[in-house]
Amino acid sequence: MYAFTLERPATVADAAKLVAAGAKPLAGGQTLLASMKLRLSAPEQLVDLSGIKELTGITKNGNAITIGAMSRHLDVANNADVKAAYPALADLASRIGDRQVRAMGTIGGSVANNDPAACYPSAVLASGATVVTSKREIAADDFFLGLFTTALEEDELITAIRFPIPKRAVYEKLRQKASNFPLVGVFLAQYDSGVRVAITGAGNGVFRHAGLEDALNKSFTAAAAAAVKIDASDLNSDLHASAAYRANLISVLTQRAVTKALG
Repeated sequence: MYAFTLERPATVADAAKLVAAGAKPLAGGQTLLASMKLRLSAPEQLVDLSGIKELTGITKNGNAITIGAMSRHLDVANNADVKAAYPALADLASRIGDRQVRAMGTIGGSVANNDPAACYPSAVLASGATVVTSKREIAADDFFLGLFTTALEEDELITAIRFPIPKRAVYEKLRQKASNFPLVGVFLAQYDSGVRVAITGAGNGVFRHAGLEDALNKSFTAAAAAAVKIDASDLNSDLHASAAYRANLISVLTQRAVTKALG
């Protein structure tokens, strides 16, 4: 790595001041530290968020679960309230990366990074969750803007994410074996207001699929999902899978998710 200094503030306000002055926030470090080791990133100052107590904790209030931004994947996977009220979210967290990643990676870091194949963004978007920051609250539909891009401003930090609890939800993914990132992941959540379907791994960022949502709102069955034609023209094609293969995966994984949701 290139040389850098490390700051360890105790409050969000202090961390935000450092970030506003040009420092780089460090959450779980699963992407940032790897890129620094390869000298692809060279921040002169890091702000370690791990000592800020107000960024931790998981609480259930009414029909919502609020998860502090510095909650580790294992925290979410093992939390009793999440497992009982939103098991699909606990399941997603339990299958991110490997054991080491789950012990260090954080929900806030993952969502802020917005890797196009990350698992958490699909849960946030499919849930219609609210991203709470040091400045404001941002609806999931307004938060993810594209490849590694979000609505966060330069001096803005995620403090928590608030998930409305669905009637039922399922996360299905097919891993790319070498990296453990999903080739495609489908998060399906059904609310009184309708079904939301978010896709990760298939495009240049997480996205909702209107065709699948419309079909499942009319008939919540695997057959209805199977009847939806998935357009491959805007999907990724690389050495791991073609766009056509990813399109087929979206259909197959959605059908599996519906079948599982129906029990």
